[in-house]
Amino acid sequence: MDKPLILVTNDDGVVAPGIKALVEVVKRIGNPIVVAPDKPQSGQGHAITITSPLRLKKVDQFEGVESYACTGTPVDCVKLARNILLHDRKIDLCVSGINHGSNAALNILYSGTMSAAMEASIDGINAVGFSLLDFAFDADFSGTQHYAEIIIKRMLESKPQNGTLLNVNIPKLPLVDIKGMKICRQGEGRWIENYKVSEDPRGGEYYWLDGTFQKGDYDEDTDLNALKNGYISIVPSQHDLTDYQNMDKLKHLET
Repeated sequence: MDKPLILVTNDDGVVAPGIKALVEVVKRIGNPIVVAPDKPQSGQGHAITITSPLRLKKVDQFEGVESYACTGTPVDCVKLARNILLHDRKIDLCVSGINHGSNAALNILYSGTMSAAMEASIDGINAVGFSLLDFAFDADFSGTQHYAEIIIKRMLESKPQNGTLLNVNIPKLPLVDIKGMKICRQGEGRWIENYKVSEDPRGGEYYWLDGTFQKGDYDEDTDLNALKNGYISIVPSQHDLTDYQNMDKLKHLET
């Protein structure tokens, strides 16, 4: 039987250690094809490129794996893979990551990692975004690889409904200290933003975004609580942003 075709992408760029770690896992399970940004694209969210041309360059980044560097965003990578490179082939799964840093709670809205996975799910492709709560370039991905292999295999074997999207976050812990995996809801939280103001050599003022993430929702069923207590959080996610709870309350706005 042919191995499943698995699209691998990320937002940290095709040379990031995280995607190398993920490709190593996917090679043991299926037939990977990599399409990832040619440079870091963190925080791009669901941005797409419409004002300039996109380019794909075949790269020899992963031994024995067909791989391309894309000049666009993470979402562009998935679109080009689906419509150009793999237009006549069925993609069995899309995996994105392994991201350097958390995409738990409201971070999913800004995340290029999760937006790439979401783009696949919008087209009916089951997808998983993996994030490790460690920003270090030399982060230890062994624990993430262990659980990523389990999740990918289960997604392929169980065949959930088309377009299923999982947001998986892994705590910064040695493999032996990770307690397991939990299905969670997305926790609440927000960024406390701070713009650093400085001056360029020509005297022009510029601004550089900085800030801290305020985690305000540690209810037992949230991803933030799971991660705090040493568990991997798995949040089933979707692109439907409708506020169903408020629909009836806002009927008075109709004419």
